[in-house]
Amino acid sequence: MIRVLVTGSNGLLGQKLTALLENDPGVSLIATARKPGAPLKHGVFNTLDVTLQSDVDQVMSSVKPDVVIHTAAMTQVDQCETDRDLCWLNNVTAVEYVAKACERHGAHLVHLSTDFIFDGTYGPLDETAKPNPISHYGHSKLAAEELVMKISTPWTIARTVLVYGVTKDQSRSNIILWVKKSLEEGKVIKVVTDQWRTPTLAEDLAKGCWLAASKKAKGVYNISGAETLTPYDIAIKTADFFGLDKSLIEKTDASSFRQAAARPARTGFIIEKARKTLGYNPHTMNEGLAILAGQLK
Repeated sequence: MIRVLVTGSNGLLGQKLTALLENDPGVSLIATARKPGAPLKHGVFNTLDVTLQSDVDQVMSSVKPDVVIHTAAMTQVDQCETDRDLCWLNNVTAVEYVAKACERHGAHLVHLSTDFIFDGTYGPLDETAKPNPISHYGHSKLAAEELVMKISTPWTIARTVLVYGVTKDQSRSNIILWVKKSLEEGKVIKVVTDQWRTPTLAEDLAKGCWLAASKKAKGVYNISGAETLTPYDIAIKTADFFGLDKSLIEKTDASSFRQAAARPARTGFIIEKARKTLGYNPHTMNEGLAILAGQLK
């Protein structure tokens, strides 16, 4: 029985990991977050604020996990730009607390990172691409990676891109849900054609993280979807899938939006390492839309 602690268990990825792991008979799940979420069928919940070192030390000493999957983070890119101290606390200082606790207890750390550590000059990228962040969010996530890479206990960095899916309370939106809701309400939406990503179904990301943990994979892995698409492409695919009016979707470019933080133009990931080493095989975008649609019913 492997003891797995998940941070940020109320977030989109955290919920998908919890659902995956609580049904695995070989896993003893410890779900953690700042506030309790939906009751677990199997496993236990512990309140944990990862920005408090005393909290991290107390929970880790109490449950002694074999694996920690660290999903908790501040991911609002513009807020990270305008509230830099809060961003650093959540994305760097908290990672240092978790990483050092893993080191003390000999736990394997699976840490979530992002394509925003790159500058967007080219893509898709493999694991050897040189990071060069252009936003404070990107800088914070790269600093966290550098911290993780220095610990003596086994670690995996799982980098991902533009995650989409449905939370239990539907409190969190993403590009798919935004497009669907806007078109259903008859709203005209402007969507950029000059950014490229490999959108990732949250269930696929959860599976990839667990594959890395269960196989004790060490190092950096790209865990994303396989299709390189622009946000405009994604919007059109969403409209097609749900039978919505595509004429409401207007093409634009990133220069038409005033945002606090810069976004990399071209990222997306090459996932061959994860395919070959982990057996990771993500759904297509249309398959992901079908899974999401089933959960919305």
